[in-house]
Amino acid sequence: MKRNYPPLYIIASVLFGIKTYILYRFAFNISLDNIMQEFILLINPFVSAFLVFAISVWLSSKRQMTFIRYTSLIGTLILYFNLVFYRNFADFITIPVLFQGSNAADLGSSVLNLMHVQDLLFFLDVVLIWYLSKRQAPIMTVSYKKRNRVMALTVSLLLVVGNFILAEIERPQLFQRTFDREYLVKNIGIFNYHIYDIALHSKTEAQRVFADGNDMPEIQTYVEENINPDMKSELFGVAKGKNLIFVSMESLQTFVINNTLNGEEVTPFLNDLIGDSYYFENFYHQTAQGKTSDSEFLVENSLYPLPRGAVFFTHGQNEYHAMPEILGEAGYYTSVFHANNKSFWNRDVMYDNIGYDEFYDVDSYEVTEENSIGWGLKDKPFFEQSMKYLQSIPQPFYSKFITLTNHYPFDLSEEDATIEKFDSNSKTLNQYFQTVRYMDESLKQFFDELKASGLYDNSVIVLMGDHYGISDFHNKAMGMYLDKEITPYDEVQLQRVPFFIHIPGKEGKVISKIAGQIDVKPTLLHLLGVDNSNDIGFGTDLFADDRKDFIALRDGSFVSNNYIYTEEKCYDRNTGEILYPMEEDETSERESSDTEEDNLCAPIKEKVDKELNYSDQIIYGDLFRFYNFDK
Repeated sequence: MKRNYPPLYIIASVLFGIKTYILYRFAFNISLDNIMQEFILLINPFVSAFLVFAISVWLSSKRQMTFIRYTSLIGTLILYFNLVFYRNFADFITIPVLFQGSNAADLGSSVLNLMHVQDLLFFLDVVLIWYLSKRQAPIMTVSYKKRNRVMALTVSLLLVVGNFILAEIERPQLFQRTFDREYLVKNIGIFNYHIYDIALHSKTEAQRVFADGNDMPEIQTYVEENINPDMKSELFGVAKGKNLIFVSMESLQTFVINNTLNGEEVTPFLNDLIGDSYYFENFYHQTAQGKTSDSEFLVENSLYPLPRGAVFFTHGQNEYHAMPEILGEAGYYTSVFHANNKSFWNRDVMYDNIGYDEFYDVDSYEVTEENSIGWGLKDKPFFEQSMKYLQSIPQPFYSKFITLTNHYPFDLSEEDATIEKFDSNSKTLNQYFQTVRYMDESLKQFFDELKASGLYDNSVIVLMGDHYGISDFHNKAMGMYLDKEITPYDEVQLQRVPFFIHIPGKEGKVISKIAGQIDVKPTLLHLLGVDNSNDIGFGTDLFADDRKDFIALRDGSFVSNNYIYTEEKCYDRNTGEILYPMEEDETSERESSDTEEDNLCAPIKEKVDKELNYSDQIIYGDLFRFYNFDK
């Protein structure tokens, strides 16, 4: 039969490549710094598509059409799942995240808000491919001789190799920078990234099998020489014997503290609380894909979360030396209050493993349509219903509360809203202020209930934002609120979350030194007078004088006393000025361009990478099973 059209595998490759490129450029917030990056981003979707669809030429005519149909559908679904995931997390799916699929049942309205009606356009090429493969099959198939089949395969492989060579030229040691998924997608394409992720996951799973503890002495030496866990501040033991109440404030970022919307304070209670609390104004969350569970992991263990997936899921049964276990040995009763399914984020397994005595999950609460919204029980009834349990447990206790209402998509009923919405192009940011205000009111109520119960005076109350609420996907709207263009420097600064340590009877103080979630465990243990000198962790007491001079973020960025490093740029922390690499007009007087020796961030970056790597080794290898914490 005479052919009037290109074979279907060519059409499918072109259509799929175009769709993927449009997704890269207009749906994912992928930054491009030069023409080479633009070119690589343009070719990699076509290279990947041709490699996969060209496999069809080795099949019979009937199977060719079936293969192309289902490959187009499956490939589109992979792209779409990444798009929905990216809209919330500004990140790409990893294999460990897929293993967390059981969480999806609890996401509810969050997923629905991430799916848009116009997304149906995303599947138009799939419909066309199915039509052509059914109606025009005789003229859409090919019947190549073996030599031509080999040629098609060879050409597709050469294109992939060429893509990888260009990527390595543009980004040396690309595959050693696995913490930056955007760079992998930008340079090798989203499908090659997923293949690489599978290989990487297999490698990390093998690490535990072959680990034998020989790495522990090196890590222990690093901690002893750089972290100083046994260094005690003047506040060591100031809260000895007191209860520890820890509140994880869902998605709360520092930019709303002491800030207004339409002339109204967004967080009036928290603003007032600063005056009689230790408040850390430069405190950064350090979470990755595990979000709230990552923040819990950081607080309990003073270890970094993993760059892929959530430790609570992937390594929930490792050996740890967590704060609940340590406080339990010191005579504390330990509990968690969270009105959600106990299996969400694998909490029931992880909590039992790290030493919690009791987990008050959703079954402990009376949840109705009237007192719940979004992810579940509203914060005000959550705290109110928790009090009867809190008053019944033995003292001293360590109790952690995890709030829910200020969670994406930040829905709130009209009767609960006491501040107007923001007006921008982002529904997410617009609603955020209302749920933040609601959380602020619920915290005031909780403090009043603690005072009425008699628990307040004998307790240390810690409040911490767990992770960002507004991702960089909403930078344009955020720029409208802050009245500035959001740069990579500003994105790092927006990772600050509130951290309060409230000790009734103690005067408050605003502390400007940089701090992070990695530091919470040693800080709280020291306030309670609990010795942790035999611990292995990467945080330091925030009240100590001689502290580590940087805060590492999970993507390899960092904040130090003088610098901020992100996206391979070194900024002055106070001014936001780019120090490395210098802009072209600033280097015009120099004979040559910047060298690595000019990078003031380089020495700290080396420490950051080493520390993140050591933490990963501990988790992937389950190295604490070889370490005696009682010695």
